[in-house]
Amino acid sequence: MTMPSAHPVLARIPDADEALTAGLARTLAAVLRAGDCLLLDGPVGAGKTHFARALIRARQGDLAEDVPSPTFTIVQTYADAAGTEIWHADLYRLTDPSELVELGLDEALPDAITLIEWPDRLGAPPPGALTVALRETASERREIVLAGDPARWPSIARIVQIATFLHGAGWSTARLAPLAGDASTRRYFRLSDVGRRAVLMDDPPPGSVPRYLAMTDWLRTRGLHAPEILAQDIADGLLLMEDLGDRLIARVLRDDPDRTGALYARITDLLAGLGQHPPPGFAPPLDGPELAAQVGLFADWYVPATGRQGGAGGAPAIAALWDRLCADTPPVTGLRDFHAENIVLLDDGSLGLLDFQDAVAVHPAYDLVSLLQDARRDIDAATEAACLARYAAATGADPDRFAAAYALLGAQRGLRIMGIFTRLCIRDGKPRYLDFMPRVWAAIQRDVSHPALEPLRAALDGIPGPSEAIIERIRARCASPTP
Repeated sequence: MTMPSAHPVLARIPDADEALTAGLARTLAAVLRAGDCLLLDGPVGAGKTHFARALIRARQGDLAEDVPSPTFTIVQTYADAAGTEIWHADLYRLTDPSELVELGLDEALPDAITLIEWPDRLGAPPPGALTVALRETASERREIVLAGDPARWPSIARIVQIATFLHGAGWSTARLAPLAGDASTRRYFRLSDVGRRAVLMDDPPPGSVPRYLAMTDWLRTRGLHAPEILAQDIADGLLLMEDLGDRLIARVLRDDPDRTGALYARITDLLAGLGQHPPPGFAPPLDGPELAAQVGLFADWYVPATGRQGGAGGAPAIAALWDRLCADTPPVTGLRDFHAENIVLLDDGSLGLLDFQDAVAVHPAYDLVSLLQDARRDIDAATEAACLARYAAATGADPDRFAAAYALLGAQRGLRIMGIFTRLCIRDGKPRYLDFMPRVWAAIQRDVSHPALEPLRAALDGIPGPSEAIIERIRARCASPTP
């Protein structure tokens, strides 16, 4: 007996083989949370247990164990690698919904991930459940239909796209694990299979995949280690690429801070070498007018959040200072989000690059600011000064003029970030960036203390810094997180 879903169809795979069926389960496993319930619907032999087995083993990761069919035990329970309980129920032998009380399934639903075969035996389905209906269409082929509340399951169509992409790329047997994301809408997953690993970038249109591909090619043809592209679907915004590993510079220095000076010197040399190549034609200019416009984020979000009203937040001063300090310097390629969490120390000792799709043509000091005035960590003044001097010596820049431009770009970038962090909390429900605000503000204060930046210092006079009270004021206005 098949139980019709009370909710609309969210996605459909008309012709799935065994590998795609299991691959869909593994992809879903990467995004499920405690309290999620899947109703596995379909006749005998449709693949319900095959689907459940793949999902449970993916959640368990290295702890994966045998996953027998619960036809006779009715319920089997597991714990995944994070300790979340998984309940796998086969209700075929149930004769009355009242028997569910004895099984404890009702009590498990709020806190466990539950997979329920033969859900028609439930009576009323659990609120918010996702129905995965499987119907055999030929030998070892099936149609898969996913139905549920669109507000509760907004990304199901995307999950199907990802699973289908990985199947076509020959990676449907891989386990997916979410990687830490950034402040954008992009998501990243690490894929682990027998003897191989890769990273999936999920950046739906109109995202940055075309730019990422163009920049990857530009960097690799100039001898820099951007990840190799293994498979791509530009129309759907999906990339499968080389996994550069976990030795982010931030982690290397966390474990061995004595390497700070040497590693930052090497990264500075990388930037000096990158600046020897004219920026690619597709990299948009990040010049004075654009930099001044970006400071509008500070005026529009942070300043009002402090209780102040109005003001340009320093934008006119930045535009004028750019003309005086930076306008006559030829631009270089700026990777833009260039810091210790986007640079990898590879096994051969070279440096790998991540997150460069937003590359621009900009003043040479811009990426040095991104590197040395990192919102996430403190960089000591001696390291910062040494890298500035090293870059100026390697490129022939006038040290004093370069230091003034560096201070201007540091202040501009910091003000923009203060606005972004405020917006991420108030509009997007992401408050974790608020903790970085005091460090960013301290860097801004150092930058505007440069004698050449007196007009900007005056423009910011009276705007309060992110005290504990102001941060809590912003946090109190935080939006609900996006599901």
